[in-house]
Amino acid sequence: GCVLVVSVIEQLAQWHNSTVKAAVERLCNYIPGKYQVICHMLSYISREMNADVVCHSLKLCKQDPGQPLCHLYPPPKREKHSPGLFYALAHARPKHPILSKSFMGFSSICTFPLLANLCEKIKYVIRNKLPFEDSDGDKFSTFATLRGYHWRGRDCNDKNNTVYPGRRPDNWDARSDSNCNGIWGVDPKDGIPYEEKFCKGADSQGVVLLGDSAGAHFHIPPEWMTVTRMSAKSFANLPMAFSDELDWPQFSEITGFLNSTIGGWTDSLYLRLRKRNRCNHRDLQNISQNGILARNQLSDNPAIVIYATIGNDVCNGHRDTLAHMTTPKEMLSNVVQALRYLDSRLPNGSHVILTGLVDGRFLWDNLHDRYHPLGQLNRDVTYSHIYSFLDCLQVSPCSGWLTPNETLRNLTSERALQLSNVLKEIARSEKFANFDVFYMDFPLRQTAEEWHKMGGEPWQLIEPVDGFHPSQIAAALGTSITWQKALHEWPQVLGKENPFNDQIEAIFKNQGGH
Repeated sequence: GCVLVVSVIEQLAQWHNSTVKAAVERLCNYIPGKYQVICHMLSYISREMNADVVCHSLKLCKQDPGQPLCHLYPPPKREKHSPGLFYALAHARPKHPILSKSFMGFSSICTFPLLANLCEKIKYVIRNKLPFEDSDGDKFSTFATLRGYHWRGRDCNDKNNTVYPGRRPDNWDARSDSNCNGIWGVDPKDGIPYEEKFCKGADSQGVVLLGDSAGAHFHIPPEWMTVTRMSAKSFANLPMAFSDELDWPQFSEITGFLNSTIGGWTDSLYLRLRKRNRCNHRDLQNISQNGILARNQLSDNPAIVIYATIGNDVCNGHRDTLAHMTTPKEMLSNVVQALRYLDSRLPNGSHVILTGLVDGRFLWDNLHDRYHPLGQLNRDVTYSHIYSFLDCLQVSPCSGWLTPNETLRNLTSERALQLSNVLKEIARSEKFANFDVFYMDFPLRQTAEEWHKMGGEPWQLIEPVDGFHPSQIAAALGTSITWQKALHEWPQVLGKENPFNDQIEAIFKNQGGH
């Protein structure tokens, strides 16, 4: 984190031909209000040192005994001597006692009064994976972030825990909207409740994602670290991004419902199900990174559950990464256990789609020699450098794929294929009382082919900052491919098209839309 921030400041100074102090002030002016406290801590940085030297001298980066000295940039050169980061560090540390002391609190920025409240909220959310703002405890919220309605359908009454998206209507919602789909009241012409008239027998169902950071749609805006594009507008979304854990589920492949503001466009399974049957309005749950399923077997509608942990079982930051991958035997046990849990929670008539693991060799093949946003100004940092830096720090999101070691990349993909075959066999052989099970490969190859037909490049399907997660474009194209497969192979999963959609849409417009 330190290396990224210091790199941006040094490049800002270079781009605007200013002092580092002026660059810090410029960055602080870009960053919204209370977050500026972090920025002002950086005002002591010297332009004479690169980011690695600065961060090591501040002891924010360190070298453990027996471990290599990690650095992103080439070590500074000494005249008449060999290059060396050790030399630079030895000469940098004595000059910055004030700076070092100031940064001791950097790793605990939550001690700052302006940020303490937000930090407590984020800690609660990370610990519990439940909405922070949820007065009635039904796991749905009227607040967007902090695991609120960006993640689950928006609550329409946060003072009544029997009112939430996805439930079967109470007395056909003649008096109030118990399932938050916007359809309630009685038609004065015939006395029939609108919900009964439009939604009875319409195969209403929700969509639930059980996923990982890819399903949550992890994204760090590249304009945050590309100085040639940086302005105050670049950081306008920073508060929202932090309180959503740098995830953007509202634009994601399975549960996206808002127009994308991070490039590309939004197309999701939820939006397509909603278009097919307007009675499905707001019935979505993005349960990524160990959230809690909110579904009542007796009172709620069935759901389509997408089980998509596309890389976690083979991806880790360990040096001996193969030893820490899930084995086929463990995969079988874990997934069957999860499905049995779902069978005790999901209403009858639900569906589960198991998604295979991705072939992550695509990442190295298409990115390793391209310049990362941090390297575009001086053409000095490629994704290969970023991957090696993260691997050295033992925080690589996937040591098995983000590596120059082709043998290791192949072995990681081999294990991923073995685990996908386990999922395929589970879908073929396991039976459950309340849902049927289907399997589909992760559609990376088809996505790349479709994007190529549209004139795109493969690297554009990958998040530019982390060089690992699917991009907004990949998410939208993946939705189209998944939908077409379901239409042709499992039409029963999607339910029938509601003939009253146009009439329901008129009600939406009268009541103010989403």
